[in-house]
Amino acid sequence: MTSMVERVAVLGAGTMGHGIAYVAIAAGYVVQLFDVSQGVLDQAMSSIRAIAGKAVDRGDVTAAGCQDMLARLSASTSIAEAVQHAELIIEAVPERIEVKLTTFEAVQNNAPPTAVLATNTSALSITEMASVLEDPSRLAGMHFFNPVHRMKLVEIVRALETSDHTIAAIDDAARQMGKETVLVRESPGFITSRINALIGNEAFYMLQEGVGTARDIDKAMKLGLNHPMGPFELVDLVGLDTRLAILQHLHRTLGEKFRPCPLLEQYVKAGRVGRKTGRGVYDY
Repeated sequence: MTSMVERVAVLGAGTMGHGIAYVAIAAGYVVQLFDVSQGVLDQAMSSIRAIAGKAVDRGDVTAAGCQDMLARLSASTSIAEAVQHAELIIEAVPERIEVKLTTFEAVQNNAPPTAVLATNTSALSITEMASVLEDPSRLAGMHFFNPVHRMKLVEIVRALETSDHTIAAIDDAARQMGKETVLVRESPGFITSRINALIGNEAFYMLQEGVGTARDIDKAMKLGLNHPMGPFELVDLVGLDTRLAILQHLHRTLGEKFRPCPLLEQYVKAGRVGRKTGRGVYDY
């Protein structure tokens, strides 16, 4: 393997975290997956085995190769254990700045000082996260997309003090995982979240105004604009609560055009947050 790093820690074992862990072991990395919840870790390991099993069924990997891949993966509820030998640490904890700051404080206290650090945030300030590090130059954004094992893009985000070495190491790792990359200067929402939030929010305003049904709006975007998923299908996959949090951040930082649609806020208050709860815009 030609990568600059061989040992990776992934912090957070939710939808994005376990997806990142899978593409990392598939790329040949030795991976430690951390989460505070043993239950979340158990579910993540089960999901990773299921993705790997489907790869065997498709002929993308042999049964022996699959076993080798899964043998490179360990799980822990101790962040100190997860990061102690890591050369690349990818944070994928919940999208709340206070959680991310606490996580990077723990990384600062337990990881090798030479480890390259990445955050999978889709909208929050990487410069603010880096402020808790003795060397803020070693943190950059590494924004994957859901489902991680199928989506080709990684947005690499340069924060105020991110070094060229950090950018190069993260770009190398992303390519090793089979991804294409784009380099973004830190700005709220980067490229994709900023555009996608506007599209999704406008779709909710159209639904609220009765311009069309959710299914017809989704159908129009797929067949008329060649989007692979409609905005409501996508928000149900991402999570309406996640989308609302991103819009609230963009509204605070970029202004009125990102004010969340009241209907979206109502859905979240009603607990209709998407596939993960069985009900969002659609029922599952």
